[in-house]
Amino acid sequence: MPARILVAEDDIKQAELIRRYLEREGHLTVVVHDGRAAIDEARRRSPDLLVLDVMMPKVDGLDVCRVLRADGDVPIIMLTARSTEDDLLLGLDLGADDYMTKPYNPRELVARVRTVLRRTRSRGEGEVYRVGDLEIDPSRHEVRLSGELVEVTPAEFKILACLAASPGRAFSRQQLLEHAFGFDHYVFDRTIDVHVMNLRKKFGGSAYLKTVYGVGYKLTDKVVSDAS
Repeated sequence: MPARILVAEDDIKQAELIRRYLEREGHLTVVVHDGRAAIDEARRRSPDLLVLDVMMPKVDGLDVCRVLRADGDVPIIMLTARSTEDDLLLGLDLGADDYMTKPYNPRELVARVRTVLRRTRSRGEGEVYRVGDLEIDPSRHEVRLSGELVEVTPAEFKILACLAASPGRAFSRQQLLEHAFGFDHYVFDRTIDVHVMNLRKKFGGSAYLKTVYGVGYKLTDKVVSDAS
């Protein structure tokens, strides 16, 4: 289904290449070349998705992501020449839905756009996931434990929503990266461990998140200890 896509990329030639590929898919595409314009256009046009370069003048992409995440939940695919794990973790915690490192194939970017749009459009259709006393509400983007609101980061929420959609199913770290974020870089598998550890802390010393040794994690209504 065609979408309204905002591309924020300061490299004019690269931005034009992205625009051509996206418009070939039928998407209505608007291009800006700095972070300030990205914020203004996102607020004015309410795009269905934002393709956002990290290194931009005036306001960098990470700050753009912070600002727009405070405004709402527009899906964001971040583009960057940085490829360290710390960069990925920061992008995830700021709420990026996908993260591509340069150089990349424009056809792969189009495929990622398609996947993110499909995933985000399927969210928020009224279903609330319940596992024991844990509730995950995609439409409100809320997590509650025994009726109490638990503050989670966008990345933590995506992991929980993925696990809660199939309670009892064991997901590998790579599967969680792909299902929740669309990332396919195995070097960042430890990212999931970091977020699971933080979620267990937020659940107050006990967790619904269970380690499946040799596999990954699953969500269960049998509360387990932090050591599990």
